[in-house]
Amino acid sequence: MMMTSAVDMTMDELLEACPGAQRALFRNYHIGGCASCGFRPDETLAEVCARNDGLDPAEVLETIRRASAEDERMMISPPQVKRLLESDSVELLDIRTREEYEAVRIEGAQFLDHSLMQQILTNKPKESFLVFVDHKGARSLDAAAYFSGHGFTNIKCLRGGIDAWSVQVDATLPRYTVE
Repeated sequence: MMMTSAVDMTMDELLEACPGAQRALFRNYHIGGCASCGFRPDETLAEVCARNDGLDPAEVLETIRRASAEDERMMISPPQVKRLLESDSVELLDIRTREEYEAVRIEGAQFLDHSLMQQILTNKPKESFLVFVDHKGARSLDAAAYFSGHGFTNIKCLRGGIDAWSVQVDATLPRYTVE
């Protein structure tokens, strides 16, 4: 990501390029987590920095770059997950809506509802190998960050979500769009 072009990117474009940017902005600068500290999708990063105490855009971009590198370390490819599922050494947790899960799912994946989440947080060993799956691979990073924040040390996200799984592993799973 080139600094000058990234500073002039809209927040929508920046979040598309770096899905973890919003978590990084909120964690480090309290930007974008709620209505009072939010930003508009069409604002540039430079504009957001300017109206938040004149933050240095280069520093903010470096923070986002580090967060993106951490996100990359949490990703795991669909073929890798397939091998792990075959060896029964991982739990696949689907964070999509119940409707999405019921319409199409990866065999062996569990729907992560509130009840299962509480069971995992209170009863699972913190070193349990958990892989989160969503539709395209961006929201699962939020779930992984949440569990990591609760002390789990072996957390991954399915790169590209179930959409990538249907292309790389199981072409019989239908692809879909969410409106």
